[in-house]
Amino acid sequence: MTDASHTLAGMLWQADADRRPIAPLREHAAQLGLVATTDNAYAVQRINRDRRVRSGDRVVGRKIGLTSRSVQQQLGVESPDFGSLWASTCHGDGDEVSMATLIQPKVEAEVALVLGRDVTTTDPTVADLVRATDFALAALEIVDSRIADWKIGLFDTVADNASAAAFVLGGDPRKLSTLNLRDAVMTLTRNGEPASAGLGSACLGHPLNAAVWLARVLARMGEPLRAGDVVLTGALGPMVPARAGDSFEARIDGLGAVSVRFA
Repeated sequence: MTDASHTLAGMLWQADADRRPIAPLREHAAQLGLVATTDNAYAVQRINRDRRVRSGDRVVGRKIGLTSRSVQQQLGVESPDFGSLWASTCHGDGDEVSMATLIQPKVEAEVALVLGRDVTTTDPTVADLVRATDFALAALEIVDSRIADWKIGLFDTVADNASAAAFVLGGDPRKLSTLNLRDAVMTLTRNGEPASAGLGSACLGHPLNAAVWLARVLARMGEPLRAGDVVLTGALGPMVPARAGDSFEARIDGLGAVSVRFA
């Protein structure tokens, strides 16, 4: 990895530590002579992932971003991406999350898959992912950006761990055989008022399609999905800004409800 990649990773790390966003990373990359490619962005992401592991945190899965057309339109990008999920940022249904740990958070509702088998083949099918999935859960992802005012492009969000911050898992596991995830209706409320809505089909046509995309990319990178991994398959509707004092609840057909409060 280049010195420029390490410099950019350090800028993101410091922005997160200080809770002070920085200018778009692609602008800094240009100044450092680094081409803002997706491969270079993932190199930056890996530097901070490895640093976080060395600091004592643990990767517990992956998140897929930019699977919903509405979210792509919000951010002005057209490709999915992925980032790591951390043990330290996993919350249970109804938990409270401190705004002191966040910069400019937003919330989105998703289907989470928890794997019971490894997925090591480089060309996995939907059937492979169905066999590998132990159960599904309703989930909320708290996304955040170390980039000021969310002025991100694909390079920025990929380098920034796909804009991940935290996630909340529902407490009612369901087998895939009992679910119709493609047509599942999602409703998200903020302080009891409707805030976002969508369908399972908003996630690359089906949440399992997103999981297949992720499994294929990771296996080809030599970092396959493993048994026990949590996979956040992507937003089912537009993300919603969160403020101190807000309470969010998502309901997804077949998966029940999941909620979070912001201190």
